[in-house]
Amino acid sequence: MDWSRYRFRSVWRLAAPPAAVYAVLERGEDYPQWWPQVREVVPVDDRTGTARFRSFLPYDLLVTVETRRSDPVAGVLEASLRGDLEGWARWTLAPRGTGTHALYEQEVEVTSPLMRRLAIPGRPVFRANHALMMRAGRRGLAARLGRFEGSPRKPVWFNPFPGD
Repeated sequence: MDWSRYRFRSVWRLAAPPAAVYAVLERGEDYPQWWPQVREVVPVDDRTGTARFRSFLPYDLLVTVETRRSDPVAGVLEASLRGDLEGWARWTLAPRGTGTHALYEQEVEVTSPLMRRLAIPGRPVFRANHALMMRAGRRGLAARLGRFEGSPRKPVWFNPFPGD
């Protein structure tokens, strides 16, 4: 087993319809406004940006995110990640009653030298860090959707995040 590889899967049930959820998720540059652990997002062009993440561990992860798929009809946002994390992340949205079933999947390898050195003893802590980040993200997105109004803007890029 490669202790520096992670596969995460989270399911969020949200009260808003998929189109509204998609409209918020596609705006990576706005994530720091509603997801506390997404500390900074800097768009580079219409498909690429950089992001800085930090949860309860006193360590920032820096990644370059590039959109691989942005399909509002299918409800799929997918991006590749390079930097402290190498791999991909994907949102898949589907209607569930009057709300949305949001599936987040991520497969990454940690490339940060410190995190690789701590791969075995730190793994449970890294996974817990991710789980806390995802819980905060779900709460932040639900609150953001409660205030969401208007039609979606053109997407700049999708910003995935390390998480469970």
